[in-house]
Amino acid sequence: MMVLVSYDVSTKTPSGVNRLRKISEICLDFGLRVQNSVFECNVDPAQWEILKDRLLSMYNREEDSLRFYFLGSNWKRRVEHHGKGSIRDIEAPMIL
Repeated sequence: MMVLVSYDVSTKTPSGVNRLRKISEICLDFGLRVQNSVFECNVDPAQWEILKDRLLSMYNREEDSLRFYFLGSNWKRRVEHHGKGSIRDIEAPMIL
């Protein structure tokens, strides 16, 4: 299933800057960055639980915000892109 993860992390303190970096790294473990604080994650239910648990254990509920949008398995028909950048297919093979 496709899950869109977005976050807003307070960077007023050094610990906030550290949280921002770690949340970004967690998201990169599961998906592709499509904007600065937005990731497309194509995960199965078990991976989703791991991703969600890791993110919820990292963020500060008093200072930060996490949002999850569930696009399901037919996500390609639900995503429309305009402007700068191109759409990368998260299901396509990645060449390193």
